[in-house]
Amino acid sequence: MIRSIGILFGGLTLLALPSCNQRNVKEADIKKEAQIGKPNIVYILADDLGYGDLSCYGQTKFQTPNIDKLAKEGMVFTQHYSGSTVCAPSRSALMTGQHTGHTPVRGNFEVEPEGQWALPDSCITMAEMLKDAGYVTGGFGKWGLGFPGSEGDPNNQGFDEFFGYNCQRLAHHYYPYYLWHNQEKHVLEANAGGENVTYAPDLIHKAALQFMENNKDTSFFLFYPSTIPHAELFAPEKYMAMFRGKFGPEKAFKGVDSGEEYRKGPYGSQPEGRTAFVAMVTLLDAQVGEIVQKLKNLGIAENTVVIFSSDNGPHHEGGADPEFFNSNGQLRGLKREVYEGGIRVPMIAWWPGKIKTGFSTSHISAFWDILPTVAEIAGGKPPDNIDGISFLPTLTKSDEQKEHEYLYWEFHEKGGRTAIRKGNWKAVRYNVLKEPDAPVELYDLSNDIREQNNVATKHLEIASELTELMKKARTHSDVFTFQSETYLNIK
Repeated sequence: MIRSIGILFGGLTLLALPSCNQRNVKEADIKKEAQIGKPNIVYILADDLGYGDLSCYGQTKFQTPNIDKLAKEGMVFTQHYSGSTVCAPSRSALMTGQHTGHTPVRGNFEVEPEGQWALPDSCITMAEMLKDAGYVTGGFGKWGLGFPGSEGDPNNQGFDEFFGYNCQRLAHHYYPYYLWHNQEKHVLEANAGGENVTYAPDLIHKAALQFMENNKDTSFFLFYPSTIPHAELFAPEKYMAMFRGKFGPEKAFKGVDSGEEYRKGPYGSQPEGRTAFVAMVTLLDAQVGEIVQKLKNLGIAENTVVIFSSDNGPHHEGGADPEFFNSNGQLRGLKREVYEGGIRVPMIAWWPGKIKTGFSTSHISAFWDILPTVAEIAGGKPPDNIDGISFLPTLTKSDEQKEHEYLYWEFHEKGGRTAIRKGNWKAVRYNVLKEPDAPVELYDLSNDIREQNNVATKHLEIASELTELMKKARTHSDVFTFQSETYLNIK
């Protein structure tokens, strides 16, 4: 009896002590959090990197060790989708938190002499939201959402600093004549006369590392939209030499190497397409490793979220050979397709101490989910009119994860294409510019990930439901319309 009472009182004493300690720990945590500040956010976006182009996603012909390490130490998403199947609308969905039925930029419409259709001033972008939440914001790489000086210029859409290509057409070239640093042209004199001396991704990468260095004592948002491995397929000789002769007969590409259109969009020639592609992905992998190492060197890694993804599926352009590398994995379709290979992309999230290491998730997510996720991480307020759902509960296992009713995409080239996913059902419609009521294809992704078996005739009710949902998913756009085949081109 005495022993029992002693144990009881001992238990009460032990219970009482942690309550005081817990209060002290909480106060210490609050003080530490105030010193550390809000989590830094680094979002790295590869350009045209396919679902199967990383070794942690199944690539076997070459390795991506730094990105693989990020995956091993973080969380891999197996059902993540890009905003679109081409560059500009995908980035618009990312920046606005809206899918392509709602986001302002829904296609790659060009502006001459430089730039693309601009995000309007009425948009509240991810950068603006984070800036309002107290973040220093920097964009380093390719923009493509508004020509210099327009409403869509990165400096007018929430970025304190921008360095890189404003125009995605000029970003085809890795040895450009100039880049933009905010509102000033940064001339690359060594590339004058068509010389291949200053490799722009190296310059952009150094600027991004310096941005982290400059802002290590505050909370920052680093948007790193790399141009790699978009065509043209050019890499420094150091990386070409690592792989030359290892991939059998090369796939050569004859492009534009002189004349009036040189370095204005058309790709340059590449006799070693396979070597160049692997060299570029290897360089990108090294840069990801250097970003993570920089965070560690600065002592801010544990207070930084890093997300890595790609803007759409792989391409055939400039000498690329996605079939040889199985760049879309087991998925059907490439860039400009709304089949899985054009829009399902790798995504890895890394946050030391917050995300359990070595996990993968089949949570269905898309680019428009990034904005509400980082808003929740940063304590920011997302706009009211977004389509995204925060996946922070999936990252931290802290709460029940809300799911999408559906995901929607539209594409305004190649005759017009739309797609919708609801649960495991995926509906696809092609040639909608010519046929507003084009027939729907229906796939059950739970047993047909390759989208080989159109079961629309077997499941008429589901096909009809998704067809009607496609129509309701979009709002009208005077610019990006399915009513004609006229494409806008501002001279």
